[in-house]
Amino acid sequence: MGYPDLRRLTVCRNLLEDAVINKLVAIRLKEQEEPVGEPDSGKTEIQILRSELTALLVKKAETLGLSGNILSSYMVHCLAEGSNTAADIIEATGAFGKGLVQAMSQDMQLLLPFLLAKSSAFSGAAFLDAYAPAEEADHKFENNLQNKILQAKTPAGAAKALLAHYKKWGSGMLARYTAFRIGTGGTLIGIADFPVFKWDDLLGYEDQKYKLLTNTQNFMEGRPANNVLLTGARGTGKSTGVKALAAMFAADGLRLIQITRDQLELVSPVLEKLNDIRSKKFILFFDDLSFDEGESSYKYLKSAIDGSVTAQPDNVLIYATSNRRHLLKETWSDRNDALEAEVYRQDSANESISLSDRFGLILHYSMPSQDEYLQIIDHELRKAGVRLSPEELRLEGIRWEMEHSGRNGRIANQFVKWYLGNLEE
Repeated sequence: MGYPDLRRLTVCRNLLEDAVINKLVAIRLKEQEEPVGEPDSGKTEIQILRSELTALLVKKAETLGLSGNILSSYMVHCLAEGSNTAADIIEATGAFGKGLVQAMSQDMQLLLPFLLAKSSAFSGAAFLDAYAPAEEADHKFENNLQNKILQAKTPAGAAKALLAHYKKWGSGMLARYTAFRIGTGGTLIGIADFPVFKWDDLLGYEDQKYKLLTNTQNFMEGRPANNVLLTGARGTGKSTGVKALAAMFAADGLRLIQITRDQLELVSPVLEKLNDIRSKKFILFFDDLSFDEGESSYKYLKSAIDGSVTAQPDNVLIYATSNRRHLLKETWSDRNDALEAEVYRQDSANESISLSDRFGLILHYSMPSQDEYLQIIDHELRKAGVRLSPEELRLEGIRWEMEHSGRNGRIANQFVKWYLGNLEE
């Protein structure tokens, strides 16, 4: 069959810079030069081009963990990565109009014949039609996109499927990752092994969980929402709760940005960067945040939340966890009641409290009761198919607590790992 000339692409013209697509175009051009009775030299050139295409597709399949009809899978991967006008506009505005649908429809008219064809039609290698890599990666979003494009009855339908994908999931790393860390200069780096926690696995603290979940739901639905400070005893699930929310709302466009205390000078430029990505909402997450006496870096955060010339973007909330209610460490001298120290004491106290006051919602997590601690152990063991009698659960759980530094969710989970690891087969 005759295939369209991909050099006519407009919105997705970036595909022509890809080595695989470039080789595909070269094969089609060479075939058109020698349509019938081509000499041996022409056959040899086409065979070489096909071998080069095969080698490229095998490399892409193995490095990216792609499977199935590799040419189609790889082209969808390239489309999902974005780097085109449509993906950029949707990322910046969170929407697309009739013009982009029409332009993308023309591109899909060119791309669909290649997406529907077998890889062997261009490479000559039948094994590329159902390829199995050494290690298949999780490409569920791309696989879903591929199915929708291939099932579309018209180029316009395929175009709308791709544009809707950009709107819901984003493109490139914004679609691949739920969580990010901050790199040099404020760049976003995707966290590939970000742990997925289920909200229903967080036991206890019902009032705190309700307020945290409701605040996040309001944020995702465009209603007023507060920055949140989660304080209290260590190991009580403060950080886990925030991470569970990131997984819960990932499909709705929420992304988690982890930032450390020594990166506070990057808060403002990061906020500006996130403000330009209107297709997504972000939680800027500070874990275990506190400041020692004499530190001044907290002022970057204080200014960014409330007080700087540039307002906090409406698509960003700041969530922080800390074992300290006031974040800034107070010393005994700060509480000196001597008359000559009164002015200093008041200023220090106000400064200590002012950062915490920047968080509209403050949730306190106290140490769980012994029954709550045992309930966590029982819940995690039951998930693994293990049930202990109430007497054995209390005996083993309390013994583990006494051998450690108290009781909390973290210590309960450490007991579960130890117990499951030492079960007799």
